[in-house]
Amino acid sequence: MADVARRAGVAASTVSHVVNGTRPVSAVLRQRVLDAIEETGYVPNRVARSLVTSDTHLIGIVMSALTNRFFVPVVSAIDRVGRRHGYSSVLADSRDRVDSEVEAVNTLLSRRVDGIVLAPAPGDRRQVLDRLVAEEVPTVLIDRWADGRFDWVGVENVDATANLVRHLIALGHTRIGLVSGMRGLSTTEERVAGYRLALDEANLAYSPSLVVPGKSSAGPAEQALGALLDRPQPPTAIVSANNYMTIGVLQGLRKRGIRVPDDMALVAYDDLDFAELLQPRLTVVAQPVAQIATEAVNLLIKRIANRDLAGPRQVIRLPGTFVHRESCGCPSGAPLAGSVKPAEGGPSQERKARAEAPGRGRGGLAGSDKPTVVGMS
Repeated sequence: MADVARRAGVAASTVSHVVNGTRPVSAVLRQRVLDAIEETGYVPNRVARSLVTSDTHLIGIVMSALTNRFFVPVVSAIDRVGRRHGYSSVLADSRDRVDSEVEAVNTLLSRRVDGIVLAPAPGDRRQVLDRLVAEEVPTVLIDRWADGRFDWVGVENVDATANLVRHLIALGHTRIGLVSGMRGLSTTEERVAGYRLALDEANLAYSPSLVVPGKSSAGPAEQALGALLDRPQPPTAIVSANNYMTIGVLQGLRKRGIRVPDDMALVAYDDLDFAELLQPRLTVVAQPVAQIATEAVNLLIKRIANRDLAGPRQVIRLPGTFVHRESCGCPSGAPLAGSVKPAEGGPSQERKARAEAPGRGRGGLAGSDKPTVVGMS
């Protein structure tokens, strides 16, 4: 910094103000400093600065990004939004295991991250969450509801999944199989609840044998599909509860020579990057990944900036979008079968749903880009 100041003919404090944005500097002096920085190759030492300010401008990300394909674009979006605010990201993969999650959080805290975005692993999370509370680490939970002591951003799952099933019922299907996700996750519970909701509305009996766990992964999902197809009365339609499992379902159907939608209708929660390239194209509920990341990072940065860790928590539940394509059995461009309806919205429905089952809630209008912000809890 001293070298830059001498070359620019200014005080070292002026260089500091230009680099850190701590005080206005005239356009002429600012340009002289920037030119000197370029000539000297000066790079601000963020580690040294953090020793003085206690801020590292690092956001820790803890989720199963290497094993769960949904989180890959989520991590990318969090990093992109964070950089717009001057934060860099450090990813620690939890592998969807609590022991790995504990190790990941320990690593990030040793790096002195300013805050953490966490997608909780299934299981007993108290060791991780209690420590984050005890050490007053600004933290936002994402995707999976786990604990009311934290801000949370996620997507409406119950009515979104029900819409997929409603559409299949409107097309005449009465035996609909569900390949469900990993046990112990709020998203899995909510999507099963949505499946059952649509059956109840249509006065169709719920059969536990038609719900088989795919464990949120392709291989187990292919096995789950096999269990459904081997039943004495196999389903005529399948709902896959996440995008990675959809890959396994498609592989299983192909191996058995079952054509979609001629022999089996297929719909899925989560879109795929290549869904438009498949023949037929997949009918899905798509999640607003960029908006999820934006809301989560904005919440986290507010907590970091205000140092307000004792205040009420904010819950944001975003709506998914029903994307109507041909895998459900409808021809290209055909109108919906009249079965899809908007999700209930508003704080009152959210509080009621959460009182009935933690993590279960309905918010926003299907296909809308407006989040439901559940006041404060």
